[in-house]
Amino acid sequence: MAITAADVNKLRQETGAGMMDCKKALTEADGDFEKAKEVLRKQGQKIADKRADNATAEGIVLAHVSQNGKTGKVIALACETEPVSKVADFQNLAMTVMSTAVATDATSKEALLATPQADGRSLQDHITDLMGKIGEKVSVASFETVSADKVVSYIHSNGKLGVLVGLINTSGTDVDEVGKDIAMQIAAMKPIALDKDGVDATTVEREIEIGKEQARQEGKPEAMLERIALGKLNKFYKDNTLLNQEFVKDTSLTISQLLEKTSKGLTVSAFKRVAIS
Repeated sequence: MAITAADVNKLRQETGAGMMDCKKALTEADGDFEKAKEVLRKQGQKIADKRADNATAEGIVLAHVSQNGKTGKVIALACETEPVSKVADFQNLAMTVMSTAVATDATSKEALLATPQADGRSLQDHITDLMGKIGEKVSVASFETVSADKVVSYIHSNGKLGVLVGLINTSGTDVDEVGKDIAMQIAAMKPIALDKDGVDATTVEREIEIGKEQARQEGKPEAMLERIALGKLNKFYKDNTLLNQEFVKDTSLTISQLLEKTSKGLTVSAFKRVAIS
């Protein structure tokens, strides 16, 4: 059957796919709109399969904190190129991912991607559709949640880095400002854990071995290597665990001391740092 411009435009309005893609899909489906939509979906899946191993170093990070301030969620929607990260379809999809995260009780990326949308199809199906439309890989690179007495969020100016900070023992104190300061600290200083107890054993063992080797190369006696390495490990904890880091705005204070100064007993229970790079 003859495919009219009106048919192509109608399919484009319903799917958001390009005019030429819509025309090809309608031609392949002999004018059947539902079959044409399936053709477009298969096209998206082909692109997803073909570009599965491609790097996604661009995209957008969004954060949301619940109205009561006790739950925060952060998502990173990634793509291959910067121009795609700027287009309306990609930005709108990021908002859809965020709104789905807020509306659902999903606690994992897999559960989030499986969440049905208004048309009954999953969030992942809609992401695959966009891949068919733009011709490059798109993925939810990260989905994290934090719950606490008070959750504070921060999005860096480039839109590719986001942080959630959970504060406990707030005792009715206004902790928005200190929470924002700590979120910015996390963004800049990249702590790997809250304190030394949160550092995994493999990392600890690696740092001890590095410390021993450094001391050995400096000519230190073999009997002293363990003690020297443990000293270096304490420096590692100070530099890489949030509560032990020096506060970048006032290096006379550690983050732990800053919190205690703000309100007795105030501390960070959890944090998430999400970046596209």
